Amino acid sequence: MDFRRTISNRITTPLVPFLNKLGLTPDIVTWTGLVITIAAATVVAMGHLIAGGILLLVAGLFDILDGALARFAGKTTAFGAILDSTFDRLSESLMLCGLAVFSIRQGDSINLYLIFAVLVGSFLVSYVRARAEGMGIECKVGLFTRAERVIILALGLLVNQVFIALIVLAVFCFFTFVQRMVHVYRKTKNKQVD
Repeated sequence: MDFRRTISNRITTPLVPFLNKLGLTPDIVTWTGLVITIAAATVVAMGHLIAGGILLLVAGLFDILDGALARFAGKTTAFGAILDSTFDRLSESLMLCGLAVFSIRQGDSINLYLIFAVLVGSFLVSYVRARAEGMGIECKVGLFTRAERVIILALGLLVNQVFIALIVLAVFCFFTFVQRMVHVYRKTKNKQVD
């Protein structure tokens, strides 16, 4: 977790003050990331995998910047946090749907099955965290959080190894889901729920 935070800080530290000077709000950055993701999903669906991978990385950068900008500018809000996490789920779904369209056009049913597995796995990872945090339990544990999923999918697109990327994502999404369930179990095994 410290490694992830260090990398994130190195990326955001020079950019956040610049975005703040431009007068951009965290919500605008969040919306911009979603728009870029829609573009990425569209070009992937049309078969332009490298362009889609590049756009996905750019969208991922905006995903990091919105929260960093909110903290820097003192504009963290409950709605902003919900908007960000909701758009994260939407963005991930749109990218996988774009890849699914491409796979259907290619007649690649194996990739399509893997996309469904990744979609289910990624939602389970996010759901366990949301449910746990709704009960007051911090749940950021796990090997493959959203950042890792974005990077692996983007790399798979960039080097035209989508099948391998999808296998890695499917396996590690469910592995992370299990990690989070074990974490929550340990935190709640002696806790009563009304």
